[in-house]
Amino acid sequence: MSADDVTEIQRTIAAIEQQERDLVFTTFTHDDAWRLGCLLVELGQERDLPITVDIQHGTQQVFHAARAGTTADNDTWVARKVRVVWRFGAPSYLVGLRAKVRGTTFNEQHDLPLREFAAHGGAFPVRVRDVGVVGVVTVSGLPQADDHALVVEALTAHLA
Repeated sequence: MSADDVTEIQRTIAAIEQQERDLVFTTFTHDDAWRLGCLLVELGQERDLPITVDIQHGTQQVFHAARAGTTADNDTWVARKVRVVWRFGAPSYLVGLRAKVRGTTFNEQHDLPLREFAAHGGAFPVRVRDVGVVGVVTVSGLPQADDHALVVEALTAHLA
C-alpha cells in the first residue's frame, strides 16, 4: 500500500470518527427506528438502489426491508456487519479500515470467522448520549463506502 493510500485511509478514518461523535441521539425508540428505516427505504426508492435496510434496538430487529435487486445473501451480510458493531462498538466500515491501515485484514487481526463477522461498510451504531450504543442501523447492497454513506446521510437527516 502506498503512502498516499495510507493517508487517504487515515483521512477516511478521521471523518468516520467525527461522524460517530456527531451522530448521537438523545433517545432512540421503536418509532425512531421506524422513521429512520422508512427514510432509508425512501432514499433507496428515489435512487432506485438495490438495498436491504435493517435496524436493531438492542437485540430486537425493529425494522427490516429489502428492495428489488437484493437477495437473502444481503440479510447474511447485514447480520455479519451488525455483529462487528456490537462487538467493537464502532461502525463496521471504521473497524475494517483500521485493520487495513495497519496492513492486515479485520479477520486476520481479530481471528474471527468470516461467516459470522464482516467489517465492511454499512452498519453504524445507534448511540444515545450518556447511555452508549443501544442499536444498529445497517444497509447492504451497494459498495461498502456507499452503504456507509447512505446510512450516514439518513442519520444526519433524521437527527437534524
